[in-house]
Amino acid sequence: MSDMPKAMLQAAVDEFRREANGQVVLVLQGGGALGAYQVGVYQALHEAGVEPDWIIGTSIGAINSCIIAGNEPADRLTKLDEFWNRMRANAWPFVPAWTGFSETWSQWSTLVGGIPAFFAPNLAAFWGAQIPLGADRAAFYSTAALRKTLAELVDCSIINKRTPRLTVGAANVQTGMMHYFDSRQSEITVEQIMASGALPPGFPAVYADGEFYWDGGVLSNTPIEAVFDDNPRRNSLIFGVQLWNGKGPVPQSISEVLNRQKEIQYSSRIASHVARLQQTHRLRHVINQLIGLFPNDVRKSEAVRELAGYGCVTQMHLVPLMAPRLENENYMKDIDFTQGGIGMRREAGYKATMQVLERAPWQGEFDPIEGVILHESKPDLAMAAE
Repeated sequence: MSDMPKAMLQAAVDEFRREANGQVVLVLQGGGALGAYQVGVYQALHEAGVEPDWIIGTSIGAINSCIIAGNEPADRLTKLDEFWNRMRANAWPFVPAWTGFSETWSQWSTLVGGIPAFFAPNLAAFWGAQIPLGADRAAFYSTAALRKTLAELVDCSIINKRTPRLTVGAANVQTGMMHYFDSRQSEITVEQIMASGALPPGFPAVYADGEFYWDGGVLSNTPIEAVFDDNPRRNSLIFGVQLWNGKGPVPQSISEVLNRQKEIQYSSRIASHVARLQQTHRLRHVINQLIGLFPNDVRKSEAVRELAGYGCVTQMHLVPLMAPRLENENYMKDIDFTQGGIGMRREAGYKATMQVLERAPWQGEFDPIEGVILHESKPDLAMAAE
């Protein structure tokens, strides 16, 4: 825990809720084993007494989200710990960690044998790529174990109380459109969570609400747009947890190429995405101010009232939390479920979030024309393996 008293950390967020009638939103990206970073983020928020009002997730972010939303506050961290303890893969015990061989062996072991509480090889898939296995079995792995794990760790009746609100993104296989399962709109089930994490071709499509879905990361691995598309919008303090760094060095080897390709693909072009959201939300504020310059009788006209509907006065404080790169990590880092990898990423998430809470950058005076205020920090880009 930080040297700053818990009450002061909590007060920095509670003031935003009170003064701005605001909500705290936790947005969790997809990234497999990298999702351990999100556990550290939530641990810091939890210890500071800051429970999110709305959690939005995709893939592993959806899984972490549902564990948080599907338990009472006192049990959330315990259940997250239990999930990640079940995910841990054994490292090679006879090789020093600094060689990197132990992690590589563990990753290949996971690739070949799966994770007992998560996924297992679908042997039928290896008979040939043309064999019609059916929509719910056409994948290299079965995720039946994950369904059982979630059923044991998540209480959907708590999720459907809608405090906190839970939203998970999935890609509709037939329409190719993003769909958000939202506890404010309908009941959330384990199947919908599974759908958000069904990354092809590794995992099979999941049938939910009459449609087949794949992992939301296929279309949007950083589902922050759900906050801006909400109706009605609210002033929001958004902790956006990013597991993939869109910026990085030019690769010099095939392994580095594969790693960099994944980073670019799954970062979801977050920088340009945020820039576009900033521009759009600023225009909403501009419209609102322009309407205020019209005479009262003009503002009452149907045309101007319709135009005013495009305006908005909400402010979104976006706090990005970027997971660092670990030394010696490779293109299979998203299946690095070793105890060391999970532990270091979790610790990094905890420290980064505590630093943000202590700074409370959302406090102060801001230009009212700005709809999105980006509070970027400068985390270490790499973390040495211990």
